[in-house]
Amino acid sequence: MTDDLFGSKAVGYQPLAARMRPRNLDEYIGQEHLLGPGKPLREAVARGQLHSMILWGPPGVGKTSLARLFADQADARFESLSAVLSGVKEIRAAVLAAEQARGRNGRKTILFVDEVHRFNKSQQDAFLPFVEDGTFIFIGATTENPSFELNNALLSRCRVYVLRGLTNEHLVDVLQQALDDHERGITGSVGAAADILQTLASAADGDARKALNLLEIAVDLADEQDGKLVINESVLAEVLSSDVRRFDKGGDLFYEQISALHKSVRGSSADGALYWLARMLDGGCDPLYIARRVVRMASEDIGNADPRALTLCLNAWDVQERLGSPEGELAIAQAVAYLAAAPKSNAVYSAFNQIRADVRVQPAYDVPMHLRNAPTKLMKSMDYGAEYRYAHDEPGGYAAGENYLPEDIADKRYYFPVDRGLELKMREKFAHLQHLDQQSPWRRYRK
Repeated sequence: MTDDLFGSKAVGYQPLAARMRPRNLDEYIGQEHLLGPGKPLREAVARGQLHSMILWGPPGVGKTSLARLFADQADARFESLSAVLSGVKEIRAAVLAAEQARGRNGRKTILFVDEVHRFNKSQQDAFLPFVEDGTFIFIGATTENPSFELNNALLSRCRVYVLRGLTNEHLVDVLQQALDDHERGITGSVGAAADILQTLASAADGDARKALNLLEIAVDLADEQDGKLVINESVLAEVLSSDVRRFDKGGDLFYEQISALHKSVRGSSADGALYWLARMLDGGCDPLYIARRVVRMASEDIGNADPRALTLCLNAWDVQERLGSPEGELAIAQAVAYLAAAPKSNAVYSAFNQIRADVRVQPAYDVPMHLRNAPTKLMKSMDYGAEYRYAHDEPGGYAAGENYLPEDIADKRYYFPVDRGLELKMREKFAHLQHLDQQSPWRRYRK
């Protein structure tokens, strides 16, 4: 047997994510709120008492795997359709197969429809009589809110289960499972430190399929050391690398000058800022490029210490676009001088950068239930919007003790206004509001 591209190995190849589908509920990772010991869904599955349902959750959390496990547990036929690739013809064929199986030996069929929200109204309606007469048990999978994407008639005949994005701990378990299972998972000896697996899990952002795909690529790129493959930092960097776009129309001197202009503004030197502005214009730099960078300076270095700075810079950009030189260049010079003289704050810049860094490495936390909108009966029945406090109805227009962050980081603070310019007033106000929060009996997620 040849193992080259056209050999049997290539023909029989399955991605790691497909090979590692759980074979039983004990191997299934995640969704403890539905499948943990004693949970109603797990108990129903264990007894083989299945019902039609909608599995609603983000990609890669195991919707298809769960449906297959349900079929295995109930000793039912598993029939699968993709709403992207199927139409009425395929639906009829699936119905016929289910009817024949029931007529021959009374065996139940689970009809699994992936991305069921892609079916139109008439296609969804086609399932209704067969769900009602028990021809098959219907399981639909969707990443979209079923309240908006599924017909009420179909929705009323199914129970909706919400699947959550997997945590980093879940994904590390998924990766370790693949490394330990040499029959279905990674063959041979592969070394990967705990921090490497954590980084892969973070990059996957709750998606087990993506995590396993990244691991498979990493193994392909891994270096051999002492008879085993090792996934190290350099391999990880290559796996997680992304395209980097950069502006590159000038040489080192060009970037030195824009840096000098920016640092002169930050250092409150109007003379220095205007000098480097003139040098760049004299060297042939596009004034519109400078105008764009000056707007950035207003947000990064002035911020809410003087919000008027951003408006002035946008106006200067507009003058340059409308009138061109020299009028536009003078407007840019006016904006640069104003920025240099303005009170400085990078509080918003620092806060936003820290939040973006945290978002990249933290789990994709759920939106707290009280902050979710509930325009449908289904969503209200699931406590969307429950206990939300309308700030305008509270004393002083402030719902003291309320929380607007994910529960796990409810006490995290990012924005710290400085004691300069308008931010001094903001700092005082936020301190007052924080005091009200600490004294409030309504304080949510009190530690």
